[in-house]
Amino acid sequence: MPVKAEDLDRAIKEAFPVAHLEIEDQSSGCGNSYAVLIVSEACTAFEGKTVLARHRMINEALKNEIAQIHAFSQVRH
Repeated sequence: MPVKAEDLDRAIKEAFPVAHLEIEDQSSGCGNSYAVLIVSEACTAFEGKTVLARHRMINEALKNEIAQIHAFSQVRH
């Protein structure tokens, strides 16, 4: 069963205090490829972490959802 953007939204918001979240289905609506942008100004868990460490934290929080999709990318600004 494909992962819905709402599933990712819920899982991200449960794991991190989110100030801004963008989820883009890059698979024309079939739910197999997503890109996310997470802004979490209040998340001290990210402070002092490298980009790779932050990505690993997010991947761990979303491991069940990521296991069901083909591609997942985290946009960095």
